[in-house]
Amino acid sequence: MITGLAPVFLIILLGYALKRFGFPGDAFWPAAERLTYFVLFPVLLASNLATADLSGLDIGPMAAAMLIAVFLVSGPAVLARGPIAAQLALSPAAFTSLFQGLIRPNTYVALAAAAALFGEQGVTLAAVGIATVVPVGNVLCVVVLSRALHPEQDEFLAWRRALVRVAQNPIILGVAAGIVLNLSGVGLPGVMRPLGEILGRGALPLALLAIGAGLDFAALRGRGPAILTAAGGKLFAMPLFTWLGCVVLGVDGLTATLAVLFNAMPPAPSSYVLARQMGGDGELMAGIITAHTLLAFATLPILLALLGR
Repeated sequence: MITGLAPVFLIILLGYALKRFGFPGDAFWPAAERLTYFVLFPVLLASNLATADLSGLDIGPMAAAMLIAVFLVSGPAVLARGPIAAQLALSPAAFTSLFQGLIRPNTYVALAAAAALFGEQGVTLAAVGIATVVPVGNVLCVVVLSRALHPEQDEFLAWRRALVRVAQNPIILGVAAGIVLNLSGVGLPGVMRPLGEILGRGALPLALLAIGAGLDFAALRGRGPAILTAAGGKLFAMPLFTWLGCVVLGVDGLTATLAVLFNAMPPAPSSYVLARQMGGDGELMAGIITAHTLLAFATLPILLALLGR
């Protein structure tokens, strides 16, 4: 099973090499990211969930175990914001980037790894992770960014801003559409199913290439303590707490493996966009994304070995 991750990481490295050598051109990568984010990934998730058999999956306990881990990592980070910032010499903007690095998963890598290792059922379970963790994580990050960087802002406005961002997220909308089509019994009639499959096949390789193109090694300089602190939370504490939650709630087998694997993913590239848009430390965020993506080359195979996969 561990060897199944190799193509995922190799495509990421290929994306970095292509960007480094200027092929096919700098204008390609932002367009590829937008196409993946707004079209291909939502179609992949909607088409998979619309036709998936959800009856035998422990979706509720799986979601609960994943959220327990998110809150066990994010809660102490917020409560200890002052000491953490003082110890690591972090500005409020830098703390918000560290916070994003603690809890936001890279859904592209998660889906690619799930598909490579466990096929369609893996994609379905990863989609459950997206439906559970991504909205909650996005809301928490927007609220923390708003409160840390704009303390004068009304708290109601911060929460409203966060909920609006989640409601407009095309990946969340794709998951919601797939669930509605599944539960309603409509599924994907006629030509829609093969169309969704064809479009969905382009999502994962293009997303992984774009992740590699976005790696920024220059952003690693001088930010070691903050990057390693975020790595400890995201790549070690988060999967550990998820596994403990699965044990307590009786989640086992492939469902538990996907829950732990999803929460062990490096941070999402969209974390950098959010940091830039809301006044966070974009350079630190880029460093966290780059370092964690590279560290995941080692931590994910080790995690799978520990889980017996």
